[in-house]
Amino acid sequence: LGLVIEPFGAGTVAVRETPAILGATDARALLLDVLDELADQAESRSVQERIEAVLSRVACHGSIRSGRRMQADEMNALLRQMEATPHSGQCNHGRPTYVELKLADIERLFGRR
Repeated sequence: LGLVIEPFGAGTVAVRETPAILGATDARALLLDVLDELADQAESRSVQERIEAVLSRVACHGSIRSGRRMQADEMNALLRQMEATPHSGQCNHGRPTYVELKLADIERLFGRR
């Protein structure tokens, strides 16, 4: 995973490393999310399913969040990556990553129709 933790006293751990692909991330929130995901896993799930669920949770920490300002070249690069990525039309939780608007929809939004 790239998440390195170690004991740091009574009831405390130190997060020494986080996955590099996430860049600057909230290590505490990441660790709590991973622990929540592990706690939520039913005993009947396979190890593979548990690993995929944890990786899915970690992936959310590396996602582009609502409200983040992006430059045009970043947006274009992201769109090209999405075009080349299977199932990129939804996030790991099943929410859509984009919506398609027809010209008529846009015109209606701006009072043109």
